[in-house]
Amino acid sequence: MKNNKKIFLDINVVIDFLEHSRRRHTKTVALIKYLTGNDYNICISEDMLTTIYSISTNKKAVLLFLKTVAVHWQILHFGKETIKDAITASLEKDSDLEDSLQCLCAVANGCDSLITHDKSFYDCGIKIYSAGEFLEKEDQDLNKIDPDSRQP
Repeated sequence: MKNNKKIFLDINVVIDFLEHSRRRHTKTVALIKYLTGNDYNICISEDMLTTIYSISTNKKAVLLFLKTVAVHWQILHFGKETIKDAITASLEKDSDLEDSLQCLCAVANGCDSLITHDKSFYDCGIKIYSAGEFLEKEDQDLNKIDPDSRQP
């Protein structure tokens, strides 16, 4: 049965997962394993597909990854209203347009949390975590439910 929680991944998290040389790769692999192993609805925005492909050095590997993503993850679109809202927010708060778009897309599509490795990500009212913070929170939540679940 599919978990009802929708988790939106920022592009830097997906790139950290794909690129072995990145500092947060190991933690991000653990995150993706946790999310898929617990049937979370993993969400990204459609613009990420072309960005990930264009910056990758191993095009074939990225295409195979994106093929899997297209089957197992939810690929969300912005829509005109989200785009207009993000532009307005970026102008008013002097914030990064890409971050505003990602955050507002997550909210518009009912995501519960957003995971990013940006230190100062745009705050649009959704819970924002790094991969490590999310895994720690989930471990704490699990221990509240079943204190004996912690492994030695």
